[in-house]
Formats: sequence, C-alpha cells, structure tokens
Amino acid sequence: MTPKPRILFFGYSEVGYDCLSLLLERGCSVAAVFTHRDNPSEKIWFKTPVAALKEHGSLIPVFTPDKLTAAEWLEPIAALKPDLILSAYYRNMIATRILALAPLGAFNMHGSLLPKYRGRAPVNWAVLHGERRMGMTLHRMVREPDAGAVVDQEGVDIGPRDTAEQAFRKVLPCARRVLERQIDALLSGTARETPQDESRASYFGGRTPEDGRIDWSQPSVGIFNLIRAVTDPYPGAFTEAGGARLMVWWAEHDSPAARGRRGRPGEVLSVEPLVVATGDGALELTKAEWRGAPSAPPAPGSTLG
Repeated sequence: MTPKPRILFFGYSEVGYDCLSLLLERGCSVAAVFTHRDNPSEKIWFKTPVAALKEHGSLIPVFTPDKLTAAEWLEPIAALKPDLILSAYYRNMIATRILALAPLGAFNMHGSLLPKYRGRAPVNWAVLHGERRMGMTLHRMVREPDAGAVVDQEGVDIGPRDTAEQAFRKVLPCARRVLERQIDALLSGTARETPQDESRASYFGGRTPEDGRIDWSQPSVGIFNLIRAVTDPYPGAFTEAGGARLMVWWAEHDSPAARGRRGRPGEVLSVEPLVVATGDGALELTKAEWRGAPSAPPAPGSTLG
C-alpha cells in the first residue's frame, strides 16, 4: 500500500484551526504542526490549531519557534520528510529553502481575494477601506508575500456596518471550503494554478494599536470604517483630550445628533450625546471609554485629537 503524502502544517488563528481540523478529519498524514504560543498581551478570541489537535486527541509533534530561520530549521524540517507544505495564517515568513523541501509544493491560505490585500491583517484593512466583498485564497508560496499563483478562492458579501470580527466570521468558512475542494489535487500534485494579475495587486503591512488613532480631518465614513475595522476584540480606535485617551468602540455618522452638523475637525459639537466634527460632517460617539482621567472633560467648542 502506497503511504499517504506527508503534510507539514504551519498555522495559527481560527483559519489554522479550521484547516487543520479538516486534515485531521480526513485522516491525512500530518507530519508536524508549526504554530505560535498565545501572546498574553493579545486578546485570544479565536480557536487555534493546538485546540484542533486536542479535540482530535492527536499526538502530532508541535513546534512554536519565535523565528523560522533556514539556518536553524532547515535540517530538522528536512528530517520530517514533508511531501506537501500547507500554511494558514502562520505569522512568520517561511524561507524559500524550507518551502523547497516539499516535492508537492508549498501553499498558503490567505484572508483576501488576491491579488488585493496581500500582507498582514487583510480583513481589517479591507473593512477599513470599505470593501463590500472579501474572501479566502489558496495560493502557491513564493519568496514575495502572497504573490504566488492562485489555486482557488471564494468570496462572500460584507455589510457596510460589519465590524472586522463580523467580517472575519463571514469569510472564515471560505477557507475550509476551498481547502476541501483542493486537498486531493494538492496531494496528487495536480492542482491547477493561475498567475496573479500584478496590475491589480495591493499590499498592506501589519497593524499596531497606534494605527487606531483617529484623524478627525478625514471624512466621516472613513473614520467610521476605521472604528469598525479595529473595534473589540481588536485594540480599538482612539483620540485624546486633556492628557487622557478616549477609546471609541462605535460611532454613527448618520444619526439624528450628527446629521447636518459641521465644525472644525475634532471640535466637540455637543457632549450629551458626544458629537465630534470630522472633515466633512460629524460623528456621534455612541460607545466610548476613557483610559485615564482627562484634566478637563470635553466641552462644546473644545478639540479632540
């Protein structure tokens, strides 16, 4: 009997959980799992590949290196004799010399409809830019991030008021469906690939909490999209006044209190409810909290920023 191809799996987040769960349910031969230790400073609101292994009672070896350098990991990974490498939301770049160890190739599940939104945090960036359709793409891994030929992708519609987490929940099932359609072809080396259209490509880097700072000179809809892109469980949008930080977890740009209001960007137009002027109108801050105590509470005519 011909042995099953050996899969080396790299993954994290709930996309990694779903993809690894599918492999385990199908009885695929997973040689090892590379993942990440949960960061105590990060809100872990998602399932991870480690949870999938526990649920299936798996004894597959697990590795959690901080970095995945070829100098340190080329020989240990070569000893695992992978036939196929699969990645799903793994956060470290994988050296091309490691990718080349798998004769059936190395493929990644990316959280956008490539070639748009290559790079980190694709769902957050897509929400921030007001995208109305998002998805998952299975593609060949190459030296450049998310630039390899596409094997398959699937998209879903996203609402204009969806938060990044809500958008992620809508997009998430696409990953499992795409992998389920293509796993047999990947394991047999017969998957069809289509080069990406570089003229349509866009790339965005990782986001930090500081990227949630509100620029009140921006249009109301743009600020609203930033708020919904980084609201809980992400670090959140914020502004500052009186030496303290005001976290803005939700806002409305077309509420009765904000509609038709104008002022200097960042100007407090009213306190109850809290309405702040933007570049082209105003926003009502409907869910906000102070981090620290402001030296003086915002008053009409004062400025946030």
